[in-house]
Order: sequence, then C-alpha cells, then structure tokens
Amino acid sequence: MFELRRLRLLHELALRGTLSAVAEALSYSPSTISQQLAQLEKEAGVPLFAPDGRRVRLTEHGMLLAAHAERALDLDERARAELESLDVAGPGDAGAGGPGIAPTTVRVAVLQTAVPSVLPDAMTLLARRAPRVRLEVAQVPPEEGLFELSARRFDLVIAEQYPGHTRAHRAGLEREVLGVDPIRLALPPDDPATGLAGLRDRAWIMEPEGTAARQWATQQCRAAGFEPDVRFEIADLTAHVRLIAAGHAVGVLPDLVWAGGAPGVRLVDLPGAPARELFTAARESSTDRPSIRSVRDALRDGFHAAIAG
Repeated sequence: MFELRRLRLLHELALRGTLSAVAEALSYSPSTISQQLAQLEKEAGVPLFAPDGRRVRLTEHGMLLAAHAERALDLDERARAELESLDVAGPGDAGAGGPGIAPTTVRVAVLQTAVPSVLPDAMTLLARRAPRVRLEVAQVPPEEGLFELSARRFDLVIAEQYPGHTRAHRAGLEREVLGVDPIRLALPPDDPATGLAGLRDRAWIMEPEGTAARQWATQQCRAAGFEPDVRFEIADLTAHVRLIAAGHAVGVLPDLVWAGGAPGVRLVDLPGAPARELFTAARESSTDRPSIRSVRDALRDGFHAAIAG
C-alpha cells in the first residue's frame, strides 16, 4: 500500500523538478526527501527515478505514478471536504461543529492590492459568519500563487488578469470572479497631461518585468506610439503612489489602491475604461469544502465593499 505522504512528495517533484525545490517548499532537508522517495520506489517495485546530471528525472513509471498521486491527493481532499460538511452546524457556519471540533484552516495567497483593501472587511465578515474558520494569509504574486495552489501550499488564491492578457488555465483549478477593478492613469497633482500621448517624455514607474501588470501597461504605451521610459521597477504599489505624488514619475494604477482613502495624485481615465478582473481560484477537489465557500463569499463581499468606497 502506498503512503499518501510519499505520494505527495512525488507529486511535488513532478511539479517543481528538483529535490532541493521540493525540500525548500516543504521545509524538509533534501536528504529526508531523497530517503522518502527511495522508500516509495521500493514500495513501487519499479524504477521511478533516473540520474540526469546532478539531478534526477522521473522515469515513465515515475510519471505514471505521479499522475496517480495527484488523483489520490484529490480524493483525499474530497473526502476531507465531505467530513467537514458533516461538522457544519448550519448554513454559513463552516467548521462550527460540536464541542471538540477543531478550527478549520484555510490558507490564502493574496495579491498586494487586496491586502489593505479587501482583506480587512472580508476577515470581519468571516469572523461573524464562520467563527471556526482560521485564515492564514500570505502576500504572493498571482503567478506564484496559482502555481503553489496546484502544489497544495495554498487552498485559495486571489489573482488578477488584465484586458487582453488572460492567464493560462491550470488543470484541476476552478475560478470564480470577484469583480472588476478600473485602471487609470496616475499623474503628479500638477501634471497637465490629459492622456497617454502626452507622457512619452515622462519617467514611468511600473511593476517588474514578467508581471501581467507590466505587460499590459507597456502595451498601452506602445499603442499610444511610444516606448515608456521605465526608471522605477517596483512591485510595491504604495511606492508607486508616493513617487507619483512627489512628481518623480507617472504610472497606471487600479482603483483598489485608493480604497478607503484619497488618491493624492491626479487620475485620468484611459480610453475604453479598461479594468482588470480579480478572481479567486481553488482546486476543484476542494470547492465543496464549507470553509472554502465561506472564505470565498467573504472575499467577494469584501471586494465589493472596497470598490464601493
């Protein structure tokens, strides 16, 4: 009989590619990972791994068992979801079963703008509606968050996609739209520009290369006939706001940045009123968990409260 914990390690190796990456993700030593996988290979009775330079690669048998490992992990998660459903005392009270029922933990990866805007209201709603749900939150870029959701590091992810820049759909993940977040030009308070065409000679601040936000912003500038002079490449959007307000740069920012406060910069509408779409993603095998449903509902309501101001 295969041990589920070892199958999880094989699944991680298939996703991450190296023993060291698996060890880092799971906070184990590489030697421990190696020993456990060697034991799994012994249980399988066939070679699962083959040397590949200084690494190992999965054999045909290894890839086959890794696919079965993913299905086994999904079945385990579905079983736990059904058990959790039996513990729910009533609608909207996820994880609030009888005495001795431990809190249900939901691990959430959130993008930066959701932390100060969506999260506070969502957590207040969740505490009232599902008091036995224990939320663990990490700020993680959407690209990384969606990968780690597949790898089971998180149970739920808040991610984004920009107009014309849809994200690839990962197998086994299910999306649910939170809402749309308008995007506008952000200029220093005394900047007279009325649109993108007047900003070809300005210093720009954008998110790092490889992010959807950077790709989208760059395309808008190119469509307006120029290549942006990106002098500041910073992930922290609060830094964007401060540098723009101080007159050192211009940029494009989503409205969630201003949730609950005054902009401090001059905002200019872009042609076509573009907006990014925010969504939550969860593994298909966990979408029936009452705790996941409660967190998703709270995040959705928190998002709409933030957009409403």
